[in-house]
Amino acid sequence: MPVLKRRILRGVVWLRRHPGLVAAFGFVSGLLSFFLVERHEGVARLMAVAMLASWVLLVVERALSQAVSARFGFGLSPMLVRYLTQFTHQESLFFALPFFFASTSWNSGQALFTGLLGVMALVTIIDPLYFRRLAVRRWLFLSFHTLTLFALLLVALPLILHLPAMESYQLALGVAAVLSFPTLAGSISVPRWWRGVLVLVLLAALGAAGWLARLWVPPATLRLTQVALATEIDVEQRAPRQSLHSVDAGRLRSEGLYAYTAIHAPLGLRERVSHVWLHEGKEVDRIALDVSGGRAEGYRAWTHKRNFPDSPEGRWQVRVLTADDRMIGTLRFHVAPEAR
Repeated sequence: MPVLKRRILRGVVWLRRHPGLVAAFGFVSGLLSFFLVERHEGVARLMAVAMLASWVLLVVERALSQAVSARFGFGLSPMLVRYLTQFTHQESLFFALPFFFASTSWNSGQALFTGLLGVMALVTIIDPLYFRRLAVRRWLFLSFHTLTLFALLLVALPLILHLPAMESYQLALGVAAVLSFPTLAGSISVPRWWRGVLVLVLLAALGAAGWLARLWVPPATLRLTQVALATEIDVEQRAPRQSLHSVDAGRLRSEGLYAYTAIHAPLGLRERVSHVWLHEGKEVDRIALDVSGGRAEGYRAWTHKRNFPDSPEGRWQVRVLTADDRMIGTLRFHVAPEAR
């Protein structure tokens, strides 16, 4: 058994000396899984399952250490556990980042969430920051731990269970809230009887805040691959006949306008989305449609709007939203005064 122990410790030392290689491996595996979603769905799902399995190992780490000690005569060293945790954080963040980068609407608050994940990923590969600044602050480390799992679940749940964006967000938020329980309980110094009540109240507040903040979180496995505005659609080709960026008010009233979108989603996923029409920032119409995943170029669908205000001139947007109002993308166009 001493030979096995030495090999394990040697592997830990190697990981410590080459954190960049570990992070690069995580990023490459994330990119591969991102492209495999479009080509080999089963392989991408296996990679997502592997990511979640690493988290299960962290959860059962203490029981696993006891089992190893009973079987081999030595437990898992603290150093091994520390680097297993760091490795899991690196793999999870670099696995999820390509999905979030592709689905983020960068002119919205979603950029802050994706940017935060990018910063967190960098922290995991800089040992002085990770071990001397982050890991020594228990509440900060557990918050980092929970947010990393939350991001991973937002990607993995649609891939593995084919859950729509809203259900995936609710389940991921629930798991994150439950995992934050030790952090909250350890941070409260009130008498024991009140502590449980206060922790439950704080968990409820955390869940409510997470739900309200959902508009800043990109729908990780959904993204627009093509958008267009047109006055005619080729139904056989399922494509717009001519893409427009502006239209005059007279033509708008007489012909109406199509909002055409191609939305990429994982194979097997069915999603309810909405085209929300806004005039000068004010919502004037909301049209729902269902999309199915699996097509590499995206599921092609459109909505046709014929009823417009008496004075439609000005700036217009068509926002493509999930069932829980998270933005997938935006189409913008301008309506000019009617030609005389």
